[in-house]
Amino acid sequence: MNSELIIKQAEKKDLPLLISFIKKIAEYEKLTHEVVATEEILRESLFGKKPSAEVVFGYLENEPVAYAVYFYNFSTFIGKKGLYLEDLFVLPELRGKGVGKKMLLYLFQKALDEKCGRMEWAVLDWNESAINFYKSLGAKAMDEWTIFRMDEAAINKVLTL
Repeated sequence: MNSELIIKQAEKKDLPLLISFIKKIAEYEKLTHEVVATEEILRESLFGKKPSAEVVFGYLENEPVAYAVYFYNFSTFIGKKGLYLEDLFVLPELRGKGVGKKMLLYLFQKALDEKCGRMEWAVLDWNESAINFYKSLGAKAMDEWTIFRMDEAAINKVLTL
Protein backbone atom coordinates (compact mmCIF):
# COMPACT_ATOMS: atom_id res chain seq x y z
CA MET A 1 0.00 0.00 0.00
CA ASN A 2 1.57 3.26 -1.11
CA SER A 3 -0.89 5.69 0.45
CA GLU A 4 -2.20 5.83 3.98
CA LEU A 5 -5.55 4.35 4.92
CA ILE A 6 -7.86 6.97 6.39
CA ILE A 7 -10.62 5.62 8.61
CA LYS A 8 -13.76 7.73 9.02
CA GLN A 9 -16.95 7.27 11.00
CA ALA A 10 -19.97 6.89 8.73
CA GLU A 11 -22.52 9.68 8.43
CA LYS A 12 -26.12 9.66 7.17
CA LYS A 13 -24.93 10.76 3.75
CA ASP A 14 -22.92 7.51 3.54
CA LEU A 15 -25.99 5.24 3.55
CA PRO A 16 -25.85 4.51 -0.22
CA LEU A 17 -22.16 3.61 0.17
CA LEU A 18 -22.98 1.37 3.12
CA ILE A 19 -25.69 -0.45 1.17
CA SER A 20 -23.21 -1.04 -1.66
CA PHE A 21 -20.65 -2.52 0.76
CA ILE A 22 -23.30 -4.69 2.43
CA LYS A 23 -24.19 -6.08 -1.00
CA LYS A 24 -20.50 -6.71 -1.71
CA ILE A 25 -19.92 -8.65 1.51
CA ALA A 26 -23.16 -10.59 0.98
CA GLU A 27 -22.01 -11.55 -2.51
CA TYR A 28 -18.60 -12.63 -1.19
CA GLU A 29 -20.26 -14.71 1.54
CA LYS A 30 -22.80 -16.16 -0.93
CA LEU A 31 -25.64 -14.66 1.13
CA THR A 32 -27.17 -12.03 -1.19
CA HIS A 33 -30.58 -13.65 -0.70
CA GLU A 34 -30.47 -12.60 2.97
CA VAL A 35 -29.99 -8.85 2.40
CA VAL A 36 -33.20 -6.97 3.17
CA ALA A 37 -31.62 -3.81 4.63
CA THR A 38 -32.62 -0.54 2.99
CA GLU A 39 -31.37 3.00 3.46
CA GLU A 40 -34.49 3.74 5.50
CA ILE A 41 -33.95 0.79 7.84
CA LEU A 42 -30.27 1.62 8.25
CA ARG A 43 -30.99 5.32 8.80
CA GLU A 44 -33.14 4.45 11.81
CA SER A 45 -30.89 1.65 13.06
CA LEU A 46 -27.64 3.60 12.82
CA PHE A 47 -28.62 7.25 13.16
CA GLY A 48 -32.00 7.16 14.94
CA LYS A 49 -32.77 7.90 18.59
CA LYS A 50 -31.11 4.70 19.84
CA PRO A 51 -28.38 3.69 17.38
CA SER A 52 -27.79 -0.06 17.36
CA ALA A 53 -24.36 -0.09 15.73
CA GLU A 54 -21.61 2.07 14.29
CA VAL A 55 -19.89 2.01 10.93
CA VAL A 56 -16.46 3.08 9.77
CA PHE A 57 -15.10 3.27 6.24
CA GLY A 58 -11.49 2.92 5.16
CA TYR A 59 -10.38 5.25 2.37
CA LEU A 60 -7.31 5.15 0.15
CA GLU A 61 -6.76 8.31 -1.89
CA ASN A 62 -10.34 9.44 -1.07
CA GLU A 63 -11.81 6.17 -2.41
CA PRO A 64 -13.73 3.88 -0.05
CA VAL A 65 -12.01 0.48 0.02
CA ALA A 66 -13.24 -1.13 3.25
CA TYR A 67 -15.88 -0.94 5.91
CA ALA A 68 -16.61 -2.30 9.35
CA VAL A 69 -19.84 -2.49 11.35
CA TYR A 70 -19.59 -2.94 15.10
CA PHE A 71 -21.62 -2.62 18.27
CA TYR A 72 -21.18 -3.13 21.98
CA ASN A 73 -22.27 -6.19 23.90
CA PHE A 74 -21.73 -7.19 27.54
CA SER A 75 -19.96 -10.04 29.31
CA THR A 76 -21.33 -11.00 32.69
CA PHE A 77 -18.21 -13.08 33.34
CA ILE A 78 -15.83 -10.13 33.10
CA GLY A 79 -18.40 -7.49 34.04
CA LYS A 80 -17.52 -5.22 31.11
CA LYS A 81 -18.82 -4.35 27.72
CA GLY A 82 -17.21 -5.84 24.65
CA LEU A 83 -16.91 -4.73 21.08
CA TYR A 84 -18.57 -7.06 18.58
CA LEU A 85 -17.44 -6.83 14.97
CA GLU A 86 -20.42 -7.64 12.76
CA ASP A 87 -18.83 -6.98 9.35
CA LEU A 88 -15.34 -6.34 8.08
CA PHE A 89 -14.95 -6.16 4.33
CA VAL A 90 -12.05 -5.10 2.14
CA LEU A 91 -12.35 -4.82 -1.63
CA PRO A 92 -10.94 -8.02 -3.15
CA GLU A 93 -8.19 -6.26 -5.09
CA LEU A 94 -6.77 -4.81 -1.85
CA ARG A 95 -6.77 -7.93 0.29
CA GLY A 96 -3.38 -8.93 1.61
CA LYS A 97 -2.12 -5.35 1.43
CA GLY A 98 -2.66 -4.38 5.08
CA VAL A 99 -6.08 -2.69 4.77
CA GLY A 100 -7.93 -5.28 6.86
CA LYS A 101 -5.21 -5.24 9.50
CA LYS A 102 -5.37 -1.45 9.77
CA MET A 103 -9.15 -1.59 10.07
CA LEU A 104 -8.84 -4.16 12.86
CA LEU A 105 -6.11 -2.21 14.65
CA TYR A 106 -8.41 0.82 14.61
CA LEU A 107 -11.17 -1.26 16.21
CA PHE A 108 -8.79 -2.86 18.73
CA GLN A 109 -7.78 0.66 19.81
CA LYS A 110 -11.44 1.69 20.00
CA ALA A 111 -12.14 -1.34 22.21
CA LEU A 112 -9.34 -0.30 24.55
CA ASP A 113 -10.41 3.36 24.54
CA GLU A 114 -13.97 2.29 25.42
CA LYS A 115 -12.64 0.04 28.22
CA CYS A 116 -14.00 -3.10 26.59
CA GLY A 117 -13.03 -6.40 28.18
CA ARG A 118 -12.81 -8.15 24.83
CA MET A 119 -13.57 -8.02 21.15
CA GLU A 120 -15.35 -10.79 19.27
CA TRP A 121 -16.53 -11.62 15.79
CA ALA A 122 -17.70 -14.59 13.77
CA VAL A 123 -16.20 -15.89 10.56
CA LEU A 124 -17.65 -18.39 8.13
CA ASP A 125 -15.97 -21.77 8.54
CA TRP A 126 -15.02 -21.95 4.84
CA ASN A 127 -13.19 -18.60 4.88
CA GLU A 128 -9.73 -20.02 5.55
CA SER A 129 -7.84 -16.89 4.51
CA ALA A 130 -9.76 -14.82 7.08
CA ILE A 131 -9.36 -17.51 9.77
CA ASN A 132 -5.61 -17.69 9.16
CA PHE A 133 -5.37 -13.89 9.18
CA TYR A 134 -7.20 -13.61 12.51
CA LYS A 135 -5.11 -16.37 14.06
CA SER A 136 -1.93 -14.62 12.88
CA LEU A 137 -3.00 -11.63 14.97
CA GLY A 138 -3.46 -13.79 18.07
CA ALA A 139 -7.22 -14.30 17.90
CA LYS A 140 -8.46 -17.69 19.03
CA ALA A 141 -11.39 -19.63 17.66
CA MET A 142 -14.13 -20.31 20.19
CA ASP A 143 -14.79 -23.80 18.84
CA GLU A 144 -16.55 -24.93 22.01
CA TRP A 145 -19.40 -22.46 21.43
CA THR A 146 -22.26 -22.92 18.98
CA ILE A 147 -24.03 -19.85 17.65
CA PHE A 148 -27.82 -19.99 17.70
CA ARG A 149 -30.08 -17.67 15.73
CA MET A 150 -33.77 -16.95 15.51
CA ASP A 151 -34.92 -14.58 12.81
CA GLU A 152 -37.93 -12.30 13.17
CA ALA A 153 -40.33 -14.91 11.76
CA ALA A 154 -39.08 -17.58 14.20
CA ILE A 155 -39.43 -15.18 17.14
CA ASN A 156 -42.98 -14.32 16.11
CA LYS A 157 -43.82 -17.99 15.70
CA VAL A 158 -42.57 -18.99 19.14
CA LEU A 159 -44.43 -16.08 20.75
CA THR A 160 -47.71 -17.26 19.24
CA LEU A 161 -47.41 -20.82 20.62
